[in-house]
Parts: sequence; structure tokens; C-alpha cells
Amino acid sequence: MNIGAASQASGVSQRMIRHYEKIGLIPAPPRRGSGYRDYSDADVHRLRFIANARDLGFGTEEITTLLALWSDRERASSEVKALALAQADELGRKAKALESMRRTLLDLARQCHGDNRPDCPIIDGLAT
Repeated sequence: MNIGAASQASGVSQRMIRHYEKIGLIPAPPRRGSGYRDYSDADVHRLRFIANARDLGFGTEEITTLLALWSDRERASSEVKALALAQADELGRKAKALESMRRTLLDLARQCHGDNRPDCPIIDGLAT
């Protein structure tokens, strides 16, 4: 199938498919006589795997590791679990940081009169 069909089947944009190919997350597919890429069902399955991993916040390096583990039928599930738990911890840290930023913004917004006056605690807070 061509890149458009692979994109539609996997839910991954054509631009990202080319990017994943360029950085080695997916192998370069064979090309037809016309020069168009020819993706297989296995390629689409791999693209879905990558998209799901990205949706869970995994970075390129972790996805590379996950792909290697996915294709290794001799893998220990403990390796996969360790990666998942590390990612869950990282997401927890990010959630705490985001909540702290949210509280700060809400506090600054509460201090702001939001009227025609030029003084603004939000601007002052960002400047310090």
C-alpha cells in the first residue's frame, strides 16, 4: 500500500511516517517501479505500535527499546514492565509539575483585577 493508505490505516500522518523512517523506527519500505513506497500490513502494525507508545508519552529511545522487546519472543516481561513503570513515574512527576504551574497561574490570576488598569500581577510574576 502507498504512504497515504498506510497513514489512513495506522492513524499516523504521512509526515510522521517519513520521520519514523528517517530516524530508523521503521525500516525503509521497498519501492514500486514508480518510485512510490510500498508499505505492508506489518509496517502498519508497527506504526500503530509506535503511535500507541507515543500516546503513552514514550520517547524515541524508549520506543526503540520497546520495538526491540516486541520483536524478541525470548524477552523477559520484567524488562517491559520496568520500562512501563519508569514511564508511569515520569508521567507522575510531569503531572505534579503541571499542577504546580496551574496553581501558580490561578494564584496570579486571582491577584489581577482584570480591568483597565495597567498594573498586573501576572506580568509582574512573569517578570520576576
